[in-house]
Amino acid sequence: MDNKYYVRKVNYYETDRMGIVHHSNHIRYFEEARINFMNKIGCDVMELENKGVIIPNVDAYAKYIKPIRFDDDIYIEVKLVKFNGALMEYNYTIRFCSDDTIAATGHTAHCFVGEDFKPITIRKKYPDFYNRLISVLTKE
Repeated sequence: MDNKYYVRKVNYYETDRMGIVHHSNHIRYFEEARINFMNKIGCDVMELENKGVIIPNVDAYAKYIKPIRFDDDIYIEVKLVKFNGALMEYNYTIRFCSDDTIAATGHTAHCFVGEDFKPITIRKKYPDFYNRLISVLTKE
């Protein structure tokens, strides 16, 4: 699979008493997939943090379509749909590896801040990161 896919197996501890993945874990899956995506395109999140750039989440949404259960193999499709150097937004689709059925969809939004938590733009200060992200921007 290419850069936009992240594959994982569901762990038992991620499920609730009903045996399905607890709803809060979908947002965690989005984060895992986003960080994996960024790393694959050469935007190492830890490297950015070491440079003093923090990427907080400012919005998150998940729509639950089909229950995900322990030991299911899933993949998350990640699309960067908005990016201007100061803000980025991603869309996600979680699917079952077995039959490509959609389990959930969602989106997250993130900004870039310095260690003082004041907003920054990475366009001029970190042009390599900016160019890598702008090159994978998906028009939807």
